[in-house]
Amino acid sequence: MSLFPGRVAGAEAAAIFAIFTSQAWNMTFSFYQSLRTVPRDLEEATYNFRFSAWQRFWRLEVPFAMPGLVWNMMMSMSGGWFFVVASEAITVGDRTITLPGIGAYLAQATAEKDLAAVGWVVLAMIAVIILYDQLMFRPLVAWADKFRFEQTSAQTAPSSWLLDLFQRSRLLQTLTSPGSLLLHGLARRRFAPLRKRPIRLDHARSSTADVMWFAAVAAIAAFAAWRIIAYVAAGVGWDDVLDAVKLGLFTLTRVVVLIAVASLIWVPIGVEVGLRPKLAEKIQPLAQFLAAFPANLLFPVFVVAIVNFHLNPDIWLSPLIILGAQWYILFNVIAGTTAYPNDFREAATNFRMRGWQWWRQVMLPGIFPYFVTGAITAAGGAWNASIVAEAVSWGDTKVTAHGLGAYIAENTAAGDYPKIVLGIAIMSMLVTLFNRLLWRPLYAYAEDRLRLD
Repeated sequence: MSLFPGRVAGAEAAAIFAIFTSQAWNMTFSFYQSLRTVPRDLEEATYNFRFSAWQRFWRLEVPFAMPGLVWNMMMSMSGGWFFVVASEAITVGDRTITLPGIGAYLAQATAEKDLAAVGWVVLAMIAVIILYDQLMFRPLVAWADKFRFEQTSAQTAPSSWLLDLFQRSRLLQTLTSPGSLLLHGLARRRFAPLRKRPIRLDHARSSTADVMWFAAVAAIAAFAAWRIIAYVAAGVGWDDVLDAVKLGLFTLTRVVVLIAVASLIWVPIGVEVGLRPKLAEKIQPLAQFLAAFPANLLFPVFVVAIVNFHLNPDIWLSPLIILGAQWYILFNVIAGTTAYPNDFREAATNFRMRGWQWWRQVMLPGIFPYFVTGAITAAGGAWNASIVAEAVSWGDTKVTAHGLGAYIAENTAAGDYPKIVLGIAIMSMLVTLFNRLLWRPLYAYAEDRLRLD
């Protein structure tokens, strides 16, 4: 905001950046997971056809990643809706920043206890979600179905009236043909030398560039840590650090428990939806609406219930944390199920696999890489949501749970910048350690043991 003094452009740029952080990483993880699990026989085929790295990227890696990427784009759109309230109405110290938009409108309606205004927000969200579902995501899901990795076609495939219209319209084909020809031409260009040997990621040694890269990252991390410690030490003591670490462990416990519960609920549902394309078409807009549903709309219910029934906020505010994050698991499981090869399903049927054997030997290994991606992004979304969900208010009534999210939210409202930096640093440290100790080994297991080859 200091780059645009006295202008709204700075606040708009900050809001866009905040919404971007809620959208980008699940698509990044989805594409990364696809790159790590490309079947080896397809990799060898690109080597035998003498593809360059550029050709391999556009003719193998991007098409293979497309089904999961489309579903994660859908989740990114919903995640942006979830965090738009926190981005368009921000209070830092004695300064309140409000931008025109439905998020700021909802924040004001919540502060004034205006239920009618909240109802109008819900109706507006439903209308917009139905529009972009029909005009963008349903055509993308139907189009991406052709990139599924299989030798036999599925009995039923997703459909879209808009995609059928585009494919049958000569005018639209004429208008889009220059762009299509350009993309096809770029995909065929080499732009890189031919490979001399196939890549073996599991046996590859670190190159000099890798060593230099990791050295640069380590140097930047050390410099950032030194600056953070110097800045925080000027405003907080060791008691504040220990208190923030303790609150971080509270939030970590909530995130782990909620991710486990959400997995038990949404993995079976996601598999059931993914196996039935017609059901997925009906569920798709509803799931997008629920994923986009801002936690602020449920603040009145939770605040009134906790105050009137004298409930424990540490327990009963926890569902607000997982409200938006759980959908990352559902959407990725659906993506994994729809991308699962139909010939593998038919083989399981021929061998009469049913019940727990079918889950253990067929479906769970097939969707496991997608589930790991969904769980990682859900955990990240839960950490973000804790800043909003651990300290909630309805009018003048405020309820707070013990946790790092409430710690950051309260110090942000108070304008205590050293404690804000301390809270963010501890949250980053906990997330990084959790990724290293759990998610990265699970990714390695999915790559080594559960590839579709």
